[in-house]
Amino acid sequence: MWLKPEEVLLKNALKLWVTEKSNSYFILQRRRRQGDSGGKLSGLLVGALDAVLDSNARVAPFRILHQMPGSQVYWVIACGTTVEEIHQHWEWLEQNLLHTLSVFDNKDDVISFVHGKVKGLIAEETRSKLAEQEEDPEKFREALVKFETRFNFPDLEKLVTYYSCCCWKGRVPRQGWIYLSINHLCFYSFLLGKEVKLVIPWADVKKLERTSNTLITEIIRVTTRSKERDFSMFLNIDETFRLMELLADVTIRRLLDNEAFELDPSLQEPTQITKKDLEARIQTEYFRACFRLPRVEKLDKIVNCLLWTPYSQCHTTGKLYISENYICFASKEEGSCNVIIPLQEVVTVEKMEDTSLLPNPIIVGVKSKRVFQFTEIENREHLVEQLNKRLQLLRGEKPSHLESSAVEEMVSSDSLGCAQKLCSGNTAIDSLVDNSNTKKEPRHSLNSEALMALFHLTETESADATLGMEEVKKRLWYDHFVEYGRTVSMFRTEKIRKLVAMGIPECLRGELWLLFSDAVTDLATHPDYYANLVDESMGKCCMATEEIERDLHRSLPEHPAFQSDTGIAALRRVLTAYAYRNPKIGYCQSMNILTSVLLLYAKEEEAFWLLVAVCEKMLPDYFNRRVIGAQVDQAVFEELIKENLPELAEHETALSCLASISLSWFLTLFLSIIPLESALNVVDCFFYDGIKVIFQVGLAILDANTQQLCRCQDDGQALVILSRFLDHIRNTESPLPQIAQQHVSSDDKEPVQQMEISDLIRDSYEKFGDIHVGQIEQMRCRHRIRVLQNLEDTTKENVLRVVATDVSFSTEDLGELYDLFKREHLLSCYWGGNGSTALHHDPSLPYLDQYRINSFQFSSLFCLLSPWTWGAHTRDLALRTFRLLDENADSLIDFKELVSCLACNEDDTSSFSPLRTTFISSIQSDYFSKSNSEAIDHQCQLKQMLEDLVKTKEVTKDLSLMNQREFIQFCKSMYSMFREDPEENDLYQAIATVTTLLLQIGEVGQRIRSSSSLTELPSCKESRLLTPTDADDAVFKEDIHMNNNPLSQPGVDNWNVSFEQILASLLTEQCLVNFFEKSVAIKSKLMHAKANQYQQRINLTIH
Repeated sequence: MWLKPEEVLLKNALKLWVTEKSNSYFILQRRRRQGDSGGKLSGLLVGALDAVLDSNARVAPFRILHQMPGSQVYWVIACGTTVEEIHQHWEWLEQNLLHTLSVFDNKDDVISFVHGKVKGLIAEETRSKLAEQEEDPEKFREALVKFETRFNFPDLEKLVTYYSCCCWKGRVPRQGWIYLSINHLCFYSFLLGKEVKLVIPWADVKKLERTSNTLITEIIRVTTRSKERDFSMFLNIDETFRLMELLADVTIRRLLDNEAFELDPSLQEPTQITKKDLEARIQTEYFRACFRLPRVEKLDKIVNCLLWTPYSQCHTTGKLYISENYICFASKEEGSCNVIIPLQEVVTVEKMEDTSLLPNPIIVGVKSKRVFQFTEIENREHLVEQLNKRLQLLRGEKPSHLESSAVEEMVSSDSLGCAQKLCSGNTAIDSLVDNSNTKKEPRHSLNSEALMALFHLTETESADATLGMEEVKKRLWYDHFVEYGRTVSMFRTEKIRKLVAMGIPECLRGELWLLFSDAVTDLATHPDYYANLVDESMGKCCMATEEIERDLHRSLPEHPAFQSDTGIAALRRVLTAYAYRNPKIGYCQSMNILTSVLLLYAKEEEAFWLLVAVCEKMLPDYFNRRVIGAQVDQAVFEELIKENLPELAEHETALSCLASISLSWFLTLFLSIIPLESALNVVDCFFYDGIKVIFQVGLAILDANTQQLCRCQDDGQALVILSRFLDHIRNTESPLPQIAQQHVSSDDKEPVQQMEISDLIRDSYEKFGDIHVGQIEQMRCRHRIRVLQNLEDTTKENVLRVVATDVSFSTEDLGELYDLFKREHLLSCYWGGNGSTALHHDPSLPYLDQYRINSFQFSSLFCLLSPWTWGAHTRDLALRTFRLLDENADSLIDFKELVSCLACNEDDTSSFSPLRTTFISSIQSDYFSKSNSEAIDHQCQLKQMLEDLVKTKEVTKDLSLMNQREFIQFCKSMYSMFREDPEENDLYQAIATVTTLLLQIGEVGQRIRSSSSLTELPSCKESRLLTPTDADDAVFKEDIHMNNNPLSQPGVDNWNVSFEQILASLLTEQCLVNFFEKSVAIKSKLMHAKANQYQQRINLTIH
């Protein structure tokens, strides 16, 4: 295979390689062990060396080197594992390159030509591999070549797909091609001799929507912070828009929300993303959302089939979804029948006899002695074989005693042994699970009963009626269990949804919550995990534990269970254990309310696993510092309001207050919004149907109050209307006492009609039950982009607010500079960069620390923004400036540090920086306050400068003396800065005068120090150690001896000058004063940088 040319040295490599063929420009070599005979010691040693290396580190046995006649430098350009492969490469070089190279006169041209050809061959091989993954490889290969040619991106910019379309400018369409890559949306058009190129980074996209205009009914509108772009005339607009949404969502979350973003394994490396991967991701996300499975589950296969449903004595048409740990079935008619079968529950997967009535059948037996029969399965042999392999793998990883334990028994941790592994996604330490057979006694006693069993809450009045209703519900559920099952793998039909909507009986609530959420599987497969976690976490103090302690007594304070030490202690243990298990979430407000309700109806360990299911499966991204999941669902809720309640949506006053009201609806699942006995019914439906229930109930509440909300004049009235309605939602069938919750006090004595919770839930299903999880997931994808970009805008506003007080830039210019700074960080995320840098955005850091750049990135910005971008010393000057800014020596600087070198405040006289002075557009330096036409007393200026330096000596960093070599570098930098200036000649003469003066000053100081006692000087040996080599840049040296002992500065005979002497000498030349005093138009510099930042980075990356 062809390799990117890499320089090697042959001096020590000749013992490991044998030359087989050679010519003037190329050498074919063989590893000594390959084909050696006679048992030579060198061959045996090399063979042993390669044998002990792992497969990834072994060296290919053949390679081709490129050389120049008479040169000792070689480049590896190809390697091969077989003789045939390496000879094929050798023949290509002889036939295509060897005769051509003799034409070149310059050796550098030969090297550039060969390296360019090899890189072209590598690119062609890469294109072929990528093209083979597409539906039409030849067309994709052609499109890939055009994409690379037209936009000249680095190789890391992977093209995902492309479409023919029109891009609109006003009312004028431009026909062309839209290219969707991993980081950018690109458009190219060439009509009537006019070329149009458009590049939009996905990270800049704020909104994607399908809309229309007066001419076209179907348009995809891409909105950034500065512009809107319309695209139309797609052959398949649905597919295009969905892929654009997903690419934007994946890229923005990868770049801006890595705190909670977990890509699928196939998408963890952006350069490997293909159109097929994105389509598979769409299906996987729907699969996880539909069956509410863990985020690590990846859909492996979808099979059309029929499921035999014994309760209806017929076959139900649907699809079988197979993943690593689950077998799921969903009927073609949504909600008719769903089945979730954890592989942990499966006992056997077998083929049945193929008949005309039962074609291609398989049966799946589970531990509850129920059998599921699937028919009309294509390629059933492969499916059965695949499932049996996974079952064997699971059984091999599990202790044998767990195979006979039925999950439906919901055995507690004290009756099971220890599991070998922690649950998926666990971040706690491995030692929490004891793999030995010895039972470990927990240090903390756990509640073995639900708190509701210990603290009964029943009304004395009408208690018989409510208890009678509870008995009726229990009988209905027990009859349902007999026919439909009582395990996780029960048949989930419309009948069970109606039973749940009526309210689950108190005695079955905890059990059914465990089954519906599949928390019971985690409970059974991880015994003793929670007990060990409690022992590890309790007593450790952190920010999460402090917040937990503060909120413990705010959790259902009206309930007697949490007026006692028993309930409070259990709540403390569960919340602390979860914060220890998942430090990324830790503890978030509203988790205490949810957990307290879980503890009422489930044992302590069961409540912990229910909390895990809610936070990590059912409400992902809800419980973190920025509650992104809840904000996204709020935006989805607003869109659903516009679709389902258009009358309310048109009333801006009523709609504007919903954002502040509805957030608590989603975070607490209505538990702190409506009376507890009513909210429990909503939670029942949530565990069965997921987040769609919260959307439905929210829409039903607004629908019931639409008329009043449309008549309100301000947000306050809308808040009172909704709060009074929510306070009067009742559950007359509940055995719990009615507890009033007044959220807003009002003097209005108008009676409020009470609403029965069962009626509200029934209305929500009847009116808004057609909302399906696929629709919600697609809306989430679209609105997540806007939510994350709004958070980025908030970050930017806070950074600018902190920085603006210290600089003289306008807010607009400072904002443009921040965008350049952030884009430089993102460019490194796209295509990599030199040096250490934080390649991911960490939103948990303070605003200023969220984006930082390294010296390579700073040099790029410096070249774009500095007025002194001439000569070879521009990069050196940038690196020296970076070293001065990087005060904490972590090789990174933030935005405030960048701005500090580009501008200064009028009151900032603590340090003197030419860079700062150059970028001031309206403020003159304190030391050059007089106009150029007036006579200036340079001695007064020098005196003032020295006085200020003395005053600020204690607060500024001491500058070491400059030796001769450093002084020469300084002079070269000064000469480079003056290049192409209108007064270039005068400046050169002035700097020559200043240089002569400084040389004389240094010689005087040298003579004075030479006459000093020789005992104060270091020995010759020490001097040699302190003297840098010619290859070093002494500007970057930070030797403590140099700072502490000025007499020991490196150089010839201790020649040196101080910063004060340099500054005083510069002040003697008026043209130099004018040069550093001269203001620079910052807007033009920013516009230039904005236009050229991409191309500059592309050139640096490619070369």
